[in-house]
Amino acid sequence: MRNLNAIPLSSLRTIEVIARNGTLRGAADELGVTPGALSQRLAKAEAALGQVLFTRTSTGLQPTEICAQISPRLTAAIGELSSVVSDVQSIGQNTLTVTVAPIFASRWLIWRIKSFNDLNPEISLRVLPAVDVADLDHSEVDIGIRVGEDPALGAGATKLLDQRVFPVCSPEIAARITTPEDVFNVPIIRENELLYGWRPWLAEMGLTGRDLSLGPTYADASLCLDAAMTGQGLFMAWETLACDALERGQIVAPFDVRSLTGATYWFAVRMRSQRNPSVRKFKSWLETELACSVRYWNNHPETGA
Repeated sequence: MRNLNAIPLSSLRTIEVIARNGTLRGAADELGVTPGALSQRLAKAEAALGQVLFTRTSTGLQPTEICAQISPRLTAAIGELSSVVSDVQSIGQNTLTVTVAPIFASRWLIWRIKSFNDLNPEISLRVLPAVDVADLDHSEVDIGIRVGEDPALGAGATKLLDQRVFPVCSPEIAARITTPEDVFNVPIIRENELLYGWRPWLAEMGLTGRDLSLGPTYADASLCLDAAMTGQGLFMAWETLACDALERGQIVAPFDVRSLTGATYWFAVRMRSQRNPSVRKFKSWLETELACSVRYWNNHPETGA
């Protein structure tokens, strides 16, 4: 392995990141450097190897044939090195990093996380609310809780929960709703113009082909739920967003029909964390808590009372 003395590991890392990202800017963002600095690193790496690895074009960098051949092996090798570093760093520590959608974190997870901490005081849980889906196998994130129709979403995943939607509102608005057709006579709170969840719910109620009333728009589902609490109209919510507020009596559900959206909550784990006992403990706890919530939701569909 003396040939490794001829080229720094940082040069191999530079090649791997550029090849995997496909753009100099994307690779520079991952490494935390400027594109100009990364371009200089690449030139040094090519000089050390004596090979041109990327063709400079007007649209960016294109891997040469030799680069296309070695880049998957570089990714695998550097991934293994990263795993070694993580294993060494984890000695004497027990930290799990979890990325999750901000709304799921703030409306459901945060209210229950104390029970996990009480049951597992030896595990330090780090929750990262994020809208973007993390590339688990190229980050320090151990677990991703995700919502979507794709069971993989870029990483191996297991199903947690089907997403169901239902209208919610304040008691004052609910008093104006006695039949399903009455939803067309009250303001409809919108997260955007897509009216997420209304189509499957209206179809299940046999109410297709009619326009919903206008109402306030807030570019965040959590704000929309708050708007429903304050009597601004009817909002199509989902269980992990709204059911704790239902249980506390902050909102009500005028109907007991809950419709599937086709989306599912998934539990994804990066490859080198799959055998971590702490991951298994967190997954078991999460599944137990969700099962408890589902039982409650099914037994109290109308008001959460």
